[in-house]
Amino acid sequence: MLRLYDTASRDVRELALRQPGRVSVYVCGPTVYGAPHIGHGRMSLVYDVLRRYLEWTGLEVRLVSNVTDIDDKIINRAASEDRPWEDIATKCESVWFSAMDRLDVKVPDEIPHATEYVEAMVGMIGSLVDIGRAYPTEDGVYLSVSSVEDYGLLAHQSLDEMVAGGGEREVFGAEHKHHPADFALWKLSKPGEPTWPSPWGDGRPGWHSECVVMSLELLGEGFDLHGGGQDLRFPHHENERAQAVALGKRFANHWMHNGFVVDAEGSKMSRSVGNVDNLLDLLDRFDPRAYRLIVLQSHYRSPLRVVLDNLQAAVRALEGLDAFTARTGDVVLAPPDDDVLQRFGERMDDDLDTPGAMAVVFDTVRKANAALDADQPLAGSLVAAVGEMCSALGLELTAGGDVPDGARVKAAELDTARAAGDYATADAIRHELQSERWLVETTKAGTTLRKRGPA
Repeated sequence: MLRLYDTASRDVRELALRQPGRVSVYVCGPTVYGAPHIGHGRMSLVYDVLRRYLEWTGLEVRLVSNVTDIDDKIINRAASEDRPWEDIATKCESVWFSAMDRLDVKVPDEIPHATEYVEAMVGMIGSLVDIGRAYPTEDGVYLSVSSVEDYGLLAHQSLDEMVAGGGEREVFGAEHKHHPADFALWKLSKPGEPTWPSPWGDGRPGWHSECVVMSLELLGEGFDLHGGGQDLRFPHHENERAQAVALGKRFANHWMHNGFVVDAEGSKMSRSVGNVDNLLDLLDRFDPRAYRLIVLQSHYRSPLRVVLDNLQAAVRALEGLDAFTARTGDVVLAPPDDDVLQRFGERMDDDLDTPGAMAVVFDTVRKANAALDADQPLAGSLVAAVGEMCSALGLELTAGGDVPDGARVKAAELDTARAAGDYATADAIRHELQSERWLVETTKAGTTLRKRGPA
């Protein structure tokens, strides 16, 4: 059985299931106000691999991942660009799911939008007010965190420690709060902002209220796993959990958080400090599978650097795996080698040890090539095992194929345009090739093309 690190208990423990054979998972999705960065890509790939592996083991997975389509960031961008906030949200969501498709991330079973659940959020907030766990003020409604007995569980700090750690910084909304750590459940509207009706005045929900409502409504109390990036652990996930606890509801049984993508100096990728690499640029320049492979070769809880060297190394590794696939296309498959799959499963079940699992994959490819060279009968079972493992990881291998003259000419024209500094033309050619399902890989040596698998 899969054992995962639980942020709440701070140990690796079995992922206990509410219903035998079924796994209920909630993953915090995007706030759609800009293009996804590579940290978003890592988060999405981590939970895609988890989902695929659980399904590969025979479990039925129901994965819910939301879209935050109303938020301060969306409103601020809409105001600065003089555009409707709905336009920002809709277009950025389209870009998000296009990027996820290119990464071969499976679509969640449910994609609730915050704006669809405002009425339910108003109802939940009203319940919290009625039982004295929340209170209205001049600018909205706040949760009284001091009424939540174990507030700080995910932060691994007591409430007093959190306040002391804040130093002398200014506390947002301090003039209205009963306690500095209290957070907004409902924000009264300002001129020009989108609003919904509520008993406390027209406004909109706070960010922390949407996921608790959507997860409980779609997955029910005591769902199995709540996941997201490490940056969401506090305050977002802590505040989600606090609302459920205040209502007397059982929330997530297990908490999973993936590590940050960091820059070359080791700093977290973040728009606020300006060091975010655009995921779309990465997908335009490299085989999208290369990023999946980099994520797989790093433990999900560890910091991850994504730089040119490891991207190029991943591309070379994929070339080797694709060459193996091309070589074994006519091999008569046998039942997958049980020993190989057992070792693979042991690595994956040990806190999703994908680096160890990939080591099993590469070792099996090496053994299969040697068996093919020696014309040994076990080759068929080893080849089949490689296919099984890659399927469990969502790593699609392709035999490639010959590149037709027309595509080669376009690749040469792309290189000529880049050499002349005509990047607009180069990008247009790149997009044309990608629309024809070519993987376009550009390095100092020039552009190479490989055909993607079927859509």
